[in-house]
Amino acid sequence: FFFFFFFVCDLFLCDLCCGPDCPSVEMRAPDALLLRVALLLLLLTTVRGTLAPDSHKSKSKTKESALRGGPQDQDVFDLGLVSPEPLAKDIVSNHRGYFKETGLRRFNGTTLGYVTPWNSHGYDVAKIFAKKFDIISPVWLQIVKQGDRYAVAGTHDIDAGWLTDVRRKGKQVHNQRTVKVFPRFIFDHFTDRDIKLLLSDAQERTKVNDVLIKCCKDNGFDGLVLEVWSQLAGRIDDKILYTLVLQMAKELQKQQLRLILVIPPFRKETGHLFGEKHMDKLFKHIYAFSLMTYDFSSVQRPGANAPLYFVRKAVETIAPEGCADMTAKRAKILLGLNMYGNDYTPDGGGPITFSQYLDLVRHVKKHLTYDERDVENFFEIKNDDGRHIVFYPTLYSINERIKLAQELGTGISIWELGQGLNYFYDLF
Repeated sequence: FFFFFFFVCDLFLCDLCCGPDCPSVEMRAPDALLLRVALLLLLLTTVRGTLAPDSHKSKSKTKESALRGGPQDQDVFDLGLVSPEPLAKDIVSNHRGYFKETGLRRFNGTTLGYVTPWNSHGYDVAKIFAKKFDIISPVWLQIVKQGDRYAVAGTHDIDAGWLTDVRRKGKQVHNQRTVKVFPRFIFDHFTDRDIKLLLSDAQERTKVNDVLIKCCKDNGFDGLVLEVWSQLAGRIDDKILYTLVLQMAKELQKQQLRLILVIPPFRKETGHLFGEKHMDKLFKHIYAFSLMTYDFSSVQRPGANAPLYFVRKAVETIAPEGCADMTAKRAKILLGLNMYGNDYTPDGGGPITFSQYLDLVRHVKKHLTYDERDVENFFEIKNDDGRHIVFYPTLYSINERIKLAQELGTGISIWELGQGLNYFYDLF
């Protein structure tokens, strides 16, 4: 480059000083040498100004943050990223990074994170941020009926090495506490006859509980998460559901195991499938309640995933302000936070996780829209696939729900780890 530069300079100076007929360098004007030196100094200054790492020229935040990924020296608050109307380019540039002090906790209530075998990134998230969680719930297992016997299906998904890593990384040095593991169980492929027999016969329930206890003991689980209330509530008498859940809780407790019950939120269309009276009956015997405060909207009724007023009402319906034992009840409620979103299209659309979201948000040129009523962000775009209206959590929307949990005195349950963006975990 320099040789080429001087060749051009020589031609230019020759023409400048002596005209096109100058036969040699010796015949040029003496001022030409000084001019060449000046041009060389100008070139060096220009090259340094472009390439030097300590250039005095200011760099844009976007270019600096484009390299952000993995552990970082600053968290999302220090970087000023928790904004009600974030810039799309800031999301794209910063989402892979997270504060290097992954053991720092901002939320002191009980925090549960679900992990599923169909979302492998969740396994990594659980290990990286293990100290931020009190409970990890792998979605691996199902209770199935085999003739007159009961069994646990899905055991092939149990990853003992990963469980060891999570517990080791989640160990708190000062208080010797570590993250607990409560796998989620559902009743799978039960016929109406199977359900009726289970609910009407105490010996059948004991058979189920014995299978569950053995599975927990064999694999070193601390308890289990049971998802049955939303399946059966409204279909059978509450008294029968109480009997099923309380018997399981008490038999697990005798073996130093704990039960977390998944419960639905209040909705106008379904009524009080789980309300204050249910909490009064169960809270002293149940370790915690995983409240499903998401899926407020759907393809049939597009909109926010979990409006803040809806989340608040779901908690206050179960444990109203000023009720008996309010503090104890709310401490056992794990307010649900969704890490997924929804992409609504003319054809319907459906749920999306981080990879689909990033593909869509890259098309947004400015700020995301903020809905003050729902306290959620969304955006609208039109690409080669057509029109999209996208609702997905942001740092701001998640932080507002964490603040709500702190205000109400509840814990948090996250559905699910690996669906969201890495920098979300700076908030917890």
